[in-house]
Amino acid sequence: MRATIRFIALLVLGLAPAAAFALPPMWVVKNHDATVTLFGSVHLLPPGVDWRPPGLKKAMAEADDVWFEAPMDQAGLSEASQAALAHAFLPEGQKLSSLLSPAGRERLARTAALFGVPIDQLEPLQPWYAELMIEQTLFRRLGLQGADGVEEQLWGGLPAAARRVTLETPAEQIEFFSGAPLEEQSASLEQTLKDIPHAKRDYDVLLKAWLAGDVRTLDHEVVRPLRRASPGLYQRVVARRNARWVKAIEARMKGGEGHAVIVVGMGHLVGRDGVPAQLRAAGYEVEGPR
Repeated sequence: MRATIRFIALLVLGLAPAAAFALPPMWVVKNHDATVTLFGSVHLLPPGVDWRPPGLKKAMAEADDVWFEAPMDQAGLSEASQAALAHAFLPEGQKLSSLLSPAGRERLARTAALFGVPIDQLEPLQPWYAELMIEQTLFRRLGLQGADGVEEQLWGGLPAAARRVTLETPAEQIEFFSGAPLEEQSASLEQTLKDIPHAKRDYDVLLKAWLAGDVRTLDHEVVRPLRRASPGLYQRVVARRNARWVKAIEARMKGGEGHAVIVVGMGHLVGRDGVPAQLRAAGYEVEGPR
């Protein structure tokens, strides 16, 4: 549970393997004691994508600690699943379709039929969890595996001396979505349902932008649509989390020496509320794209 559908747009890209010259964007912040490298991840990728820029390989080899959004081991993933199920259902007697517009109800029915999901299985669900189910089904249809995602590869391949650090617990991540007002959840679900017919085309654009380090396209295609569709959810799952992470980065830079690598979803690093922008606003020199 590391992204909304606006960021999950980066996850479900059904593309052929990319060229070997992929250079996703990176940012570096330094003071007299510490160096922090920021790398934006895509949580799921098609097999065979060559995504590791030389700068990231060097930073990982030198890292004293590597930070992730949440634990990526089996215990962490199991905790996330349990927390999600505990907050998956609407109060008894409520139906998902009653929270949607007439057009949204029609799109939900079409999507359920397209994915082979009985509509009765979706009706008792909170909008955020129904959206998750739809996303997971889409991932499977596109043949994507979690093992191909950035975090999974980096988590399992850390240098022996590097320490793993997590910014959030699985339960906290679930609460960002399940604790949002139903109207905000519904707005995000409505946008996801609207986007499904042209998802493949959109995702091609997003993966290519990530591999090319095109942060303007990523901001325009990933961050801004969420901000427009559900401003409250955007503040909850993007802007406010970014602000907390900036405080954690500042504490790391003030409180320790050496080199840290921080790996979070790409959507958290671009745009006016992105972590690099907030660090610059706080007075730090940040190397990397604007």
